Amino acid sequence: MPSRIGQVRRIVSAQLRYWHLDPLIDEAALGVTELLTNVHRHAEPDKVCTVEIELLLDRLTISVHDHDPTLPAVRNAEALATNGRGLALIAAVSESWGVRPLGESGKAVWFTLTAPSPAIALPPYPLYGAAASTPFTQARPSRAVRGRATGVTRSPVAR
Repeated sequence: MPSRIGQVRRIVSAQLRYWHLDPLIDEAALGVTELLTNVHRHAEPDKVCTVEIELLLDRLTISVHDHDPTLPAVRNAEALATNGRGLALIAAVSESWGVRPLGESGKAVWFTLTAPSPAIALPPYPLYGAAASTPFTQARPSRAVRGRATGVTRSPVAR
């Protein structure tokens, strides 16, 4: 399963790129990694899980559903401990997180991230020399100019 964690992380990252949510990739990948690691370490009777990604308005919600009804809890890890900080990391990087019991069929652990606002569309700048009322899409040169520059002198700096 640990090799699959990397695969799922890449799938989540690709989906966020597709949705143009590149700024959320690092936090989402961290959260997915921590939740999948928890399934790998703690879930019983099996390690089967489902990852869901939902984008609703300005909220990205990622949840991991497993078959273990035991609810996780944030632990106070020792200063030099190498594990036990997964949910604390998720709490630190996410807007919110939680657990939804699914009865005997397991639970869903989720976290949300705030999606960046889309860029505000600004009116295009007018072309140089075009009237202010001329739309950008209509300002075109009347004809192409070809020829050789004559009478060009070099700048003393360029010598």
